[in-house]
Amino acid sequence: MDRVKIIPLGFLPQRAFQAIRDGSLEGGRIWNQCRDLHLEARRKYTKWPTKSDLQRATKGRYALHSQTIQMICHSFLANVEATRDLRRRHPEMKMKYPWRDKTFRPLAWPAQAVRYEVGKVILPMGRGRPSLVLRAKLPSTFGSVKLVWNCGYELHVCYGCESNKPQTKADALATVDLGEIHQATVTTDTGKSCIVSGRGIRSLKQGRHKAHGRFQKLLSRCKPGSRRHKKLSHCKAKLRVRTERRIRDVRHKGTRKVIAFCQQAGVKRLFVGNPDGVRRNRCGRKHNQRMSGWEYGKDIQYLKEKSSPLHIECFTGGERGTSSRCPECDHRQKVRGREWRCRACNFCGHRDVVGSVNMFPLAYGKKVAFPALVTYLRAGSVRKQRGANNLVVAQAQARSSRAVSPLGSSEPCRLALVASQAASSDVFLSGNRPQHSPRLEAHPL
Repeated sequence: MDRVKIIPLGFLPQRAFQAIRDGSLEGGRIWNQCRDLHLEARRKYTKWPTKSDLQRATKGRYALHSQTIQMICHSFLANVEATRDLRRRHPEMKMKYPWRDKTFRPLAWPAQAVRYEVGKVILPMGRGRPSLVLRAKLPSTFGSVKLVWNCGYELHVCYGCESNKPQTKADALATVDLGEIHQATVTTDTGKSCIVSGRGIRSLKQGRHKAHGRFQKLLSRCKPGSRRHKKLSHCKAKLRVRTERRIRDVRHKGTRKVIAFCQQAGVKRLFVGNPDGVRRNRCGRKHNQRMSGWEYGKDIQYLKEKSSPLHIECFTGGERGTSSRCPECDHRQKVRGREWRCRACNFCGHRDVVGSVNMFPLAYGKKVAFPALVTYLRAGSVRKQRGANNLVVAQAQARSSRAVSPLGSSEPCRLALVASQAASSDVFLSGNRPQHSPRLEAHPL
């Protein structure tokens, strides 16, 4: 079983940073050429280019290592195959084949092109060009590596991990209903059900949106390119990256709880509903913001990757109409709230469990009884202090704002320091804002 280890590279020397950026630009040009060849074949109704055709067309024309060029071609073909599969299985998504111009493209190297010394990773950049040397510690069984930009470059290392879990006898069937409030709801045909809460992810995203709004308010009063504008932008990006790491951690823990429940229940096949149609509905500004940040595709991907080593067949499909139909009498109605109450037969049950139960006729062609016992689980502990994002904004402003004192020396603005101290106080962190707290925007520029 292969896993990926993410290593943040942190501060890079100017020469290494520029070399990676130039290589990513070359990778974008390679992708665009592959896109043009594939688009021309589709327009002329000829045979689509294969791996050998793309490698022959891009060989020796770009300032990159030959195997890096090959891996970009392979990733393009993998994108084409994934799009073809989605167009066949989910025509309602109306997926397009690659058509955008790529300015940058992540660089990748196979295991045979990577040289590793003690604490140093040496990546070749092509004949006649100096290799890229990065300080990182790789696993003993490392494979291919990739350089990815995520508000700072990260080294994604693929490594092997032996799975000692034997294959057990399992014959149960299960369905998963993904949601924005509850991350996943699992129901088996043996009368068991489990709900994994997604309120932790929702809370982190809400805090990120509020903090970004406050940052944007401060940035709107700065001159673009100024020192204060750069510092506030850096703090905003730092907050976003930290929140994304926490969201990714909670998402992995939630999907792990789903797979652990399926393994304990003896599930052999797992159906995951694709809620793409729900996301396309327009229901107001705030609801649309929550739907646009709903990363259900990552949940589907994580469930497939975590179920494969346990020999659980995971597949996906449409779930249209499953949340609006009664599992007892098939009566359709619009639902409000978390409890599903049928107006025809007085049935009452959890809304997400109803959706997962109604997926059985779509996935397996049979109906199951509504589970009598529902287990509630949390994805993981989200240790978040109230006002923590306010503290980040106040500290960022205190560092970025400078006022000239009467003596001519530069010192932090008094109001910004008071705001920073107030943000770090127990009263502010407890959520009770002082009645006469200083406003962050009241200091002189």
